[in-house]
Amino acid sequence: MRAQKSRPANIQARSRREFLAQSGALAAASAVTLSGMVHAHVAEDPAIRLALIGCGGRGTGAVGDAFSVPGAPVRLHAMADLFRDRLEGSLNALRTNFADRVDVTPERCFVGFDAYKKAIDELRPGDIAVLATHSVFRPLHLEYAVQKGVNVFMEKSFAVDAPANRRLLRAAEESEKKNLKVGCGFMWRHSKARQALVERIREGAIGDVHTLRIYRVHGPVYVPKRAPDRNPIEFQIRAATCFNWVSGGFFVDWHCHNVDQACWVKDAWPVEAQAMGGRCFAEAGNNFDHYCIEYTFADGAKLFAFSRHMNRCWETYADYVHGAKGSAVLMESLSQPKPRIYKGQRMEKSEVVWEYPEPDVNPYHAEWVVLLDAVMNDKPHNEARRAGLANLAALMGRMATHTGQRVTWDEAMNSEFQFIDDVDHLSFESKPPIEEGPDGIFPCPIPGVTKEI
Repeated sequence: MRAQKSRPANIQARSRREFLAQSGALAAASAVTLSGMVHAHVAEDPAIRLALIGCGGRGTGAVGDAFSVPGAPVRLHAMADLFRDRLEGSLNALRTNFADRVDVTPERCFVGFDAYKKAIDELRPGDIAVLATHSVFRPLHLEYAVQKGVNVFMEKSFAVDAPANRRLLRAAEESEKKNLKVGCGFMWRHSKARQALVERIREGAIGDVHTLRIYRVHGPVYVPKRAPDRNPIEFQIRAATCFNWVSGGFFVDWHCHNVDQACWVKDAWPVEAQAMGGRCFAEAGNNFDHYCIEYTFADGAKLFAFSRHMNRCWETYADYVHGAKGSAVLMESLSQPKPRIYKGQRMEKSEVVWEYPEPDVNPYHAEWVVLLDAVMNDKPHNEARRAGLANLAALMGRMATHTGQRVTWDEAMNSEFQFIDDVDHLSFESKPPIEEGPDGIFPCPIPGVTKEI
């Protein structure tokens, strides 16, 4: 199997937060504030303390987004990661950019599989645990944060299989009972431009929605062959996107944003999915490198999801909506959604009847405005249940693709298939859920044979 050369500006390096941070258009539109807030936090220390669990790009970016909110008394207090080099890299970057907001001592830096507990234990009620590890650990970490009674911001994705997803939903229910504030990494729901479009669609601007199309097709992330002396658990966690048991795989970890956004427009979750996909390049880990999924809603409407990760192919990252009376662009590109409505199905400039009139706010910042407002003023705000249901919709699509079966919502929700039956006690000595063959290549799913339901 021939390898492909990766491109320096590909989506692997072009993380969502980095892409937005580099967008001049968004930078000019990100002046969201906490106007009118009355701070009623902890009298002896009014700062809201953050504990960062998972110090990769997403976690480091999330903390930077929290710091971006003007007027919010937020301070980084503790950090945790499996790997010391990641923790130290994140800490150095945050200190360089936000020196006055980082109050992390060596005693509050924790490394290892139990580091998340130690970091969360440093928080008080009213503080925020930032859960940004790979999603194999998300239900476990959310469960502990809820048990300790702290608020949460958790990055996507949220679970790698159905039993883990149910665990996350149980923790979400408990967080609601405790009136905890929980934000999730589906920041597009906080986009003013998208909100304006969804409102018009709900008011009937394009008629009944019958078809949605979502695309995330771009270059690959490839995993190298593991050196014989390299610990397999560490190797696979560090190459998380290429392993379903660590991150949920390409489709769940990357495409769940688009799935959630489409279901938001439709105001429903799909009731079934059928799909096909495959792997052209063995370097994609144990994933497929292309997925094509047909979701069906209860009223018969369809959602088509296209996910491909290869070099030298047509690329786009966009979402579209079709209704009985017209159509709409929900997202033109990652940097600016530029939503608009057409009077028919031909998406041509002459057919435009409405478009969002200004640059969008930075949704990564806007989601923190909402969360911090809720924390500081004790307003209802909990996105955990919705995050779990959107994650299940993505899992259902992956299940249908990998197994070759038609999968219903109930089958996906109740599936007993899991990659790890005791993630609470995972260690570097554990047997890896997926092992490479003698040629160093990891096996991929085989539709009609593979079981994920």
